[in-house]
Amino acid sequence: MTGFLEYVPGNSLLHRMNPVAKLFCALLISVACFCTSNLIFLACVLIFDFALAAHCKMTRQAMGLAKAVTIFSLILAVIQLLTNSTGMVLVPLPWGYIGTGGVIGAVTIILRLVAAAVPLFLVMYVTKMTDLANSVVKVLHVPYKYAFTFTSTVHFIPVFMNDMAGIMEAQTARGVQFDQGSIVKKIRLMVPLCIPLLVSSVRKTNSAAIAAEVRGFNLRTRESGYKQYPFATLDVVSLVICVCILVVAILLGVLL
Repeated sequence: MTGFLEYVPGNSLLHRMNPVAKLFCALLISVACFCTSNLIFLACVLIFDFALAAHCKMTRQAMGLAKAVTIFSLILAVIQLLTNSTGMVLVPLPWGYIGTGGVIGAVTIILRLVAAAVPLFLVMYVTKMTDLANSVVKVLHVPYKYAFTFTSTVHFIPVFMNDMAGIMEAQTARGVQFDQGSIVKKIRLMVPLCIPLLVSSVRKTNSAAIAAEVRGFNLRTRESGYKQYPFATLDVVSLVICVCILVVAILLGVLL
């Protein structure tokens, strides 16, 4: 089973695209979601996102991400409901009311965040971190140490999650019950686990830093990578499509 943000091998169109083109396409789609509040447009972008995920055979990962982002978005949606007193009155409140404008705003927030997040995370699943780092260094002339810092951060996320799961399993074997009690109790039980996780994380990062120095990390330049990342027709067409999506979003935001 593939872990969080771990590369998923495949032969889809998204897998075969240039890493830089994939990254720019995802950024263009995400920016487009914040350029308009049109619900129809956001829904179409969300359908497009899940169509790409299905083409890459990563529907499960996309659904899991959408669920996580939706839960996070509910906080902002509730704030929108309680503070945006516009439109027809639905529920009166002491300081105003919940209106149709607030409901539309809350739905817009959820759709916007989910539609903007799925393409970015999808790129992480269909691109090897080494290819992503080397391509931005080769094509965009980004210093390698910055690209390495980003990819290392993404790489260590599933590692830390696995470490946390192992620590929780060890504590469960000792009688600690994480699945019972209120949310406050669960947080109190998990706070002490941060110390062993922090110690383990420091050891791993220190070992990684030593290994990088031994391999000549400070001597790495843009010409050090042997692999080239040329742009193909697929990359150009994809970028044009994403630019068109952004233009449509800007026009909708201006006209509506």
